[in-house]
Amino acid sequence: MIQIDNVLVSLEILQEEFVCNLGACKGICCVEGDYGAPITQDEIEAIKRNYTSIKEFMDDNGRKVVENNNFYELDIDEELVTQCVEGKECVFATQSSQGIYSCAIELAYQQKKSDFRKPISCYLYPIRVQKLSNGVDALNYDRWSICGDACTLGSKLKVKVYEFLKEPLIEAYGLEWYIELDKIAKEFTA
Repeated sequence: MIQIDNVLVSLEILQEEFVCNLGACKGICCVEGDYGAPITQDEIEAIKRNYTSIKEFMDDNGRKVVENNNFYELDIDEELVTQCVEGKECVFATQSSQGIYSCAIELAYQQKKSDFRKPISCYLYPIRVQKLSNGVDALNYDRWSICGDACTLGSKLKVKVYEFLKEPLIEAYGLEWYIELDKIAKEFTA
């Protein structure tokens, strides 16, 4: 691992290649898994503030879950996560006529109806952030079989995980931090 400020970065993030391939995977990451997406208290407030616009883009089943149970819960580790519909898709997952899942939160943002893009845990995927007790974030590459097509496309295009996630990494840690990460990555892979 390397450390930049208070962030530890797994070397896999600098070495592995990845580019989401929605045409192949159909956004199944919004459906699979044990729980919904990790979410922060600030993100809960942002979703509440924009929910009237977001719900226009949600599927009926997701809206019903939110109306009856809210849009977030605590997982088995007492961490905040988005609710799921019948233990499957995130309440904000919405399926297109082509069968591709996308995020209602992000659709509202893209249509300029919301000022919140989506939870950083989704935006940063396949990077998972672990908050350490000493105030340090540990960034790890999450290998998931459903992302095999993303690894294949990333390899074909020669795009590293950190390059694919440039925008969310800058949002999470700032431009100067990302520039330093890029510099270190280029030195490391040279």
